Amino acid sequence: MNASPQFFAPLARLLHWLMALLVIAMLFIGAGLAASVSQRHAWLIDLHKPLGIAILALVVVRLVVRFSTQQPPLPSDLPLWQVLAAKASHLMLYGLMLVLPLLGWAMISAAGDPVMLSSSVRLPALVGADAPLFAILRKAHGYLAYLLFLTVLVHLAAALFHGLIRRDGVLQSMTGTRH
Repeated sequence: MNASPQFFAPLARLLHWLMALLVIAMLFIGAGLAASVSQRHAWLIDLHKPLGIAILALVVVRLVVRFSTQQPPLPSDLPLWQVLAAKASHLMLYGLMLVLPLLGWAMISAAGDPVMLSSSVRLPALVGADAPLFAILRKAHGYLAYLLFLTVLVHLAAALFHGLIRRDGVLQSMTGTRH
């Protein structure tokens, strides 16, 4: 019988940290978009769209890696509510990393704008131009971005709790360091 791994697979760890950087960057870029009507708005949009599509592609790869590799177990003495909270927060993170880019893509499509990743790469519209739908998608994209921000903060707090207070190896399983 194979023993449970102590660490996540190297590719899983690489994807985790790469996506952490991209998601944090996206949250700041999105905040800049919401707060700016200056000339930098177009520049931020030009950053936001390809990063969103990159996150969408990477989360699909990450899910494949997650389901095709064995994960380290949570500590056996972890209270049930914390086990359930960990599972729920991971589902929430994965769901939001899938849904937010798709909502953004649909929102731009509903605005009637082309979804350009670069000057020569154009994605197909997910929906037809529809101003009322655009308004709904824009609001949903904003609210879910706030939810993602909150979920990332809770995830970070839990990781620090495990690494600094419990010292139970959970944080180290994703950093690849021994405890």
